[in-house]
Amino acid sequence: MVAAVLACALCALFGVLLALGQAVAARHRAGAAADLAALAAADTAPYGGAAACRRAERVAAAQGARLAACAVQGPVAEVTAVARVGPYAPHVRARAGPGAPAVLAASSGTGGAP
Repeated sequence: MVAAVLACALCALFGVLLALGQAVAARHRAGAAADLAALAAADTAPYGGAAACRRAERVAAAQGARLAACAVQGPVAEVTAVARVGPYAPHVRARAGPGAPAVLAASSGTGGAP
């Protein structure tokens, strides 16, 4: 009797761990796709918002996700990607664009505070 209860408890624990693993995998896939799609859209932003969003959509699809939203304002792109793994489909937003001038100057070693 004790062995049966213990076996059931271990099976339930394994099921919970498997579900947690799927959720984490879905979140990571969506995050990576959103980051790469935002970078691609920001890189293509000078050619217009429509072209930038089309490129972001292709990049997200190549990562096994789909683009749920895309907005380009000047050189800054913001996208939302969705990746389905099992029953989970997290939405992850990412934003990309040029860095702030002070940050760029400080990182290149010219100007700015030491």
